[in-house]
Amino acid sequence: MTIDAVEAAAFLNANRDGWSSAMNLHYVRASRDEVVATVDIGPEHRQGYGIVHGGVHAGVIETLASVGAALDAMAAGRSVVGLENHTSFVRAVREGKLTCTAKPITRGRRSQLWEATIVGDDGKVAATGRVRLLCLEPGSDLAGEAAGAKPG
Repeated sequence: MTIDAVEAAAFLNANRDGWSSAMNLHYVRASRDEVVATVDIGPEHRQGYGIVHGGVHAGVIETLASVGAALDAMAAGRSVVGLENHTSFVRAVREGKLTCTAKPITRGRRSQLWEATIVGDDGKVAATGRVRLLCLEPGSDLAGEAAGAKPG
């Protein structure tokens, strides 16, 4: 069974985890080749200077890279977990909508490397990042439990 990128995004939006829900992350497309999502900036996204907190950028980048890598790994029954997140903050943003696009750089049997870019309403880059992920075999232990998606 093949699911298209828009159907996958609809499924993810209907089943958001706690962080994605708290950040009001909205998936537009999701596939093993590209994940696109948006965030409407609200007070919960801003730090003391009134600009989007860097943790929001880093979290969105890691989330989209993880979703794309998971969609790729699921075909082989694997799960993925993030190992590194290198996010660079390029331009401060105060309001509007952020759009993030994540694409794979390399996808191996044991690890994947994804790159993401976040732009503001003006199309200017607000942040970029790379996330390296470890591919886990079915039944692998992750923090005392079998690896795999958990509700909520």
